Amino acid sequence: MTRVLQPELLDTLPAENPEATRSRADLRRLNAWMGHRRILVRALQSLPATNVHRIVELGAGDGTFALSVARTNERWPNVEVTLLDQQRLVTTDTEDAFRAVGWQPRVVQADVFDWLADDSESADLIFANLFLHHFDEASLQRLLRAVTARCSCFVALEPRRHIVPHLGCELLWLIGCNRVTRHDARLSVRAGFRGRELSSVWPDGSGWHLRERSAGMFSHLFLATRIFP
Repeated sequence: MTRVLQPELLDTLPAENPEATRSRADLRRLNAWMGHRRILVRALQSLPATNVHRIVELGAGDGTFALSVARTNERWPNVEVTLLDQQRLVTTDTEDAFRAVGWQPRVVQADVFDWLADDSESADLIFANLFLHHFDEASLQRLLRAVTARCSCFVALEPRRHIVPHLGCELLWLIGCNRVTRHDARLSVRAGFRGRELSSVWPDGSGWHLRERSAGMFSHLFLATRIFP
């Protein structure tokens, strides 16, 4: 199955559009249905990094996925978390919920390439959930090259490009997903990853330990950890 990248409807709709609001709610349920919080927390627990003080999520959306991770991951109880997205969707209630578990939120509305180009911006850990599949190979190489200069650990959880997730998209109506979510889910799977496709475009493999594998029935996991002398 060849990787095919097409624009998704949610990326073109205004933030306040009712269908967009409903689709973001669908995505929260899909993250739970696919076990993404559990998969990511387990991946973070496997990382060698212990002194993590600053975490960044790329394409954070409304911040609720990162919040679910913060509520579960007890390894790093006091960190600053930067929630980066092109739209400002994080509510005051979500920010307060981060503070309640000891994480200090910082909401940044910016283009990911602009943020990564800023020499003053860095993190111990950068992660992305259902984000990298939006980029073609050239943009993906550019993004990952910039990531290597900004962190020592990077984790991405993406759609798995496989017949099983493809068939699963046809059943999303059963859990009440709207037309935007159903449409975008099909495109996400076609633009997803398999094998070692992300490792092949990682720009500095010699200085990093890379792991890449399928995660559950529907997802693809990539982890990169900088190798220190």
